[in-house]
Amino acid sequence: MAHFNLMTAGVSLLAKSFSALSCTNSLARCTSVHPVSFFLTSRGLTAQAGGPPKRPLNGYMRYVVQQQPTIVQQNPAIKITEVIRKIAQEWRLMSAEQKRPFVEDFQRARDQFKLDLKRYEAKLTPAEFEQQAIERKQVMAKRKEIRRKREMNSLGKPKRPRSAFNIYMSEHFVEARGLTMPAKLISLMDDWRSLLGYKKQVYMQLAEDDKIRYKNEIKSWEEHMLEIGREDLLREHTRPKKAPAKKRATKKEVKAKPKAKKTATAGVVKAAGKGKTAGKVTLTRSKK
Repeated sequence: MAHFNLMTAGVSLLAKSFSALSCTNSLARCTSVHPVSFFLTSRGLTAQAGGPPKRPLNGYMRYVVQQQPTIVQQNPAIKITEVIRKIAQEWRLMSAEQKRPFVEDFQRARDQFKLDLKRYEAKLTPAEFEQQAIERKQVMAKRKEIRRKREMNSLGKPKRPRSAFNIYMSEHFVEARGLTMPAKLISLMDDWRSLLGYKKQVYMQLAEDDKIRYKNEIKSWEEHMLEIGREDLLREHTRPKKAPAKKRATKKEVKAKPKAKKTATAGVVKAAGKGKTAGKVTLTRSKK
């Protein structure tokens, strides 16, 4: 099960496509994520040669880069998450004077980055500059979505239902053939394809039950989100519909309304005048 938890992303793709190639690629993405390497990657808009300058690491990340090899060397069996947690705790306990060298290095690097970025942007054509803006928006949108998912997980959002193959794989992964995870997944995929119908039906029923579990849990969770005022975390089709905003009258409509009233009033006056005139004519005739 421990191995299964490490490859959740790869499993979801594998269950949809049943492709060995996509499976291997997914596993490569899942197993290649490294907390330190993630923070130390370039946060520029592109990695191509001649691209924008790399954003400098802040003071804390400079301290991480300095301390990480030492802590790993002292504790070779420690997990990387524990390494980062240990470094973060040390950073919090450091005084402002101890942090100053790292902060000052960051400030100097940031000033140089701003100059380099201006030089780089000055060389861009309008089309290239627009493309950079699009890429920047995409990066920001991706980061926003990641933060949103983390927030929903911290608020206890239920896990999505598993497919029949996901359940089958979680039960048989340990004894699956192969020495590596890609090899095990390929063998499990082959076994699933050749699995007898009545045996496969058991996992399909478990998957249906898991769908019902998710449906009930997500409904309760979304009701709780409504209670605490977090409608933004709800699924789009379950969000309460907002009342349509009242359309404001344009200047032309505002000016046209009084004219219509005046016209109507004038019509009434004319009609009344005609009535009086008609009355006078009738009275005159009767006198005669």
